[in-house]
Amino acid sequence: MSRQKQRSQLTAIGEINMTPLIDLTFLLLIIFMITAPLLEYGLNVTPPELNADALPDSDNKIVNLNRDGDIVFEKQVVDGQSLTVRLKAYYQANDRLNVMVRADGNRPYREVMSLMKAVKDSGVSSISLVTQAETR
Repeated sequence: MSRQKQRSQLTAIGEINMTPLIDLTFLLLIIFMITAPLLEYGLNVTPPELNADALPDSDNKIVNLNRDGDIVFEKQVVDGQSLTVRLKAYYQANDRLNVMVRADGNRPYREVMSLMKAVKDSGVSSISLVTQAETR
């Protein structure tokens, strides 16, 4: 009789109830899922005012991609190869050349990327995307 009692006590020790541990794990997971986004967006940050000096016009060239998909450079419609050749000539004259790419918001992303590739092929390393300020 004492043998059966000893076996039942040993089997009880070998089995741990996992339900409270799983409940605690899910509770902590839910708490972190709720508080993590609040920590990121709950900060009171005031961005600086836009009071930067104007960029010199001699170092900037603007390339436009209009609504029809035409590349416009210096008020002339050009293709990608002639744009690369013309920008290469400007870059050889001024190695601090900054090219600003303005594209219509309705143009596909691949067209903007191919325009940026044409600018990069000219040797220019400073390429900026021009965006419109958000209205509040």
